[in-house]
Amino acid sequence: MQLQDLVDLGRYPIDRPDSPAFERMIQDLRRELDTDGCAVLPGFVHDEGIAALVKEADRVAPNAHRSFGRTNAYFSQDDPKLRRTHPIRQFFERSNAFVPADNFPAKGPLRRIYEYPGFMPFIRAALNEPEDRFFRYDDPLADVIINVVEEGQGFPWHFDTNNFTVTLAIQNGETGGQFEYVPGLRTGEDENFEGVARVLDGDMRNVRQLELQPGDLQIFKGRYSLHRVAAVKGERTRYVGIFSFVETEGMCGGVERTKQLYGRVLQHHYDREGRRSDQLLD
Repeated sequence: MQLQDLVDLGRYPIDRPDSPAFERMIQDLRRELDTDGCAVLPGFVHDEGIAALVKEADRVAPNAHRSFGRTNAYFSQDDPKLRRTHPIRQFFERSNAFVPADNFPAKGPLRRIYEYPGFMPFIRAALNEPEDRFFRYDDPLADVIINVVEEGQGFPWHFDTNNFTVTLAIQNGETGGQFEYVPGLRTGEDENFEGVARVLDGDMRNVRQLELQPGDLQIFKGRYSLHRVAAVKGERTRYVGIFSFVETEGMCGGVERTKQLYGRVLQHHYDREGRRSDQLLD
């Protein structure tokens, strides 16, 4: 399987980084990302590619770690020393499932996109990040995953543990599953707990909503933008592929959060605990 078997290279020439078309594409994406921390490439994967990705998702979906519980926006534990209304103490129902990265072989369609030599430079160029601050997520359970969302499931308000998340819509549920986000709600130096608290209390003034279609690629600064996925309705399962990139070489998911999302932790996670460039809570 080659990249052209998956990606619409005529529309999105990531294989021709020196072409004028590539440069125009990058400039368009940078404008979107500068505006609200999010950019969408409709139909990035063509219909034949989507069929291959759905087939892979159907095959690995039984291996998803399904977890049900309550979590705050930081996937952290409660802190009774804080006031009751503090965001750290606001817990919401979470029912979701993730297929860990070690289920996706190198020759499979999802990892074929992620590990294509020109894919990371393309994403880095769109985000306008320097080479020494842009790396693949060094997490053997989470660099390439599929989010599996079934009837009644969604994902509550949260921040991503990795700096940049690239998602690929593979299959939508029958209804629901809208992506909602508040761009740039926090920074690497400021948690902005007051702003987070307002959103958690129902303030929707700055919330933006997207309804991605199968094949759409989304580039999102999820570490700084609070976001959630609305509950899915109907029998059809929602599949979203997630590719992760970070600004610190060797960065890996935290132990507590990895346990929650994937049901297991590797020695790699303990070895890399705390290796990141900011001091944010999660």
